[in-house]
Amino acid sequence: MSILTRFKDIMASNINALLDKAEDPEKMIDQILRNLNKDLGSVKAETASIMAEEQRAKRELEECRAEMDKMEKYAIKALEANNENDARKFLERKASLAKKELELQEAYKLSQDNVTRMREMHDKLVKDIEELESRKAILKGKMAVAKAQERINKIGSSVTSASRSISAFERMEEKVNRALDEANAMAELNSGPKDDIKDLIAKYDNTEIDVEDELAELKKRLNKQ
Repeated sequence: MSILTRFKDIMASNINALLDKAEDPEKMIDQILRNLNKDLGSVKAETASIMAEEQRAKRELEECRAEMDKMEKYAIKALEANNENDARKFLERKASLAKKELELQEAYKLSQDNVTRMREMHDKLVKDIEELESRKAILKGKMAVAKAQERINKIGSSVTSASRSISAFERMEEKVNRALDEANAMAELNSGPKDDIKDLIAKYDNTEIDVEDELAELKKRLNKQ
């Protein structure tokens, strides 16, 4: 039935269009569910219309059959009244109604099939929406985790950059220390060889007065007096 194909196409195109231009998955999930519920409203309205058509077809069929029974009863009454000609007219009318009954029966059968298919689509759409609603919370939870992971990744990039800066600082520090060591070594080399004899002579040439020794000497002299 064309109505079923039309609704399926509309729903599929709506979802695909939304997914193609989705920027915020959480918002788009909510929008998709709003669209599906809107489609469900259209399906319900169409289903109600087709169910009403089924009832109309059923009523026309029942009325036709009732009219056929009525013609048969009148034909019997005409025969009982010895009016064969009238009975023939009633039966001719019944035969005409029998052709109409076949057409109405076919129309009723088609309307029943349409209602069945619309109900199936309606029930499936309701079930799908309920399932998506239950999955929405899970998807939003996953999205929250993904966003947290994204923030962690950004922080990790900053830490990596900081680590590179620290490594660069340590390399510069090593260069400075090496330069200082080289400068000290060069100064030591420039000072020439050490003369141990000079130090030894200075040891014995020490003429500085030891205050403590002089104080002790004065005390000794005073005690003698």
